Amino acid sequence: MLHFLAILLAAILLLVLLVYEKREEEKPRLIAKTILSCLFVLAAFLQPFSVPSYGNFILIGLIFCLVGDVCLALPGDKIFRAGLVAFLIGHIFYVIGFTYLVPVSHWILPRAILFWVFSLLVFVWLRPHLKAMLAPVVVYILVITVMASGAWAVFDRSASPFWGRTFVFVGAFLFYVSDVFVARNQFVKREFLNRLIGLPLYYAGQFLLAFSVGLL
Repeated sequence: MLHFLAILLAAILLLVLLVYEKREEEKPRLIAKTILSCLFVLAAFLQPFSVPSYGNFILIGLIFCLVGDVCLALPGDKIFRAGLVAFLIGHIFYVIGFTYLVPVSHWILPRAILFWVFSLLVFVWLRPHLKAMLAPVVVYILVITVMASGAWAVFDRSASPFWGRTFVFVGAFLFYVSDVFVARNQFVKREFLNRLIGLPLYYAGQFLLAFSVGLL
């Protein structure tokens, strides 16, 4: 029942957020986004930590992503960079969490190359637009690709229950894809379409990762 209420409230808040994104109303957008992101942190906190080390690192990662969400809801390049750093740290905590489910030595899988190929294509696409942000974006792409590869290893190699490892992989994958739309909006073309697609992907991914804490 609690999970259903959290998902219902999140869906309502997401719709409200998209409305304010469309209208470009900064303060209401910031409030809606902050509450929605607090909700996925709360969702993880309320789960039974079936694998405590994994749960702790995912929770910390979600908190850093909450900080990143607040930063990205504010205007300015400096605050965007702060958000990028917060998300980068969040991904690192996710990666550490995944190591408690599958050893890093098992992360080298043939299908994982698809993430690296896709990330390379995204970088080539973004490269002409990055300018001074080239180095930070390269680091970010590397870390998020490692995160996606680790999530695939959890799904493919972990002995965890099916739904737990599925939530881990699908959650991380949706987060990975959503960042393409963040990058497009920031560096290529600012338009509501980026948020209309990217935000549902992002929040679905974060909530799946939050709920995965209790399913392993």
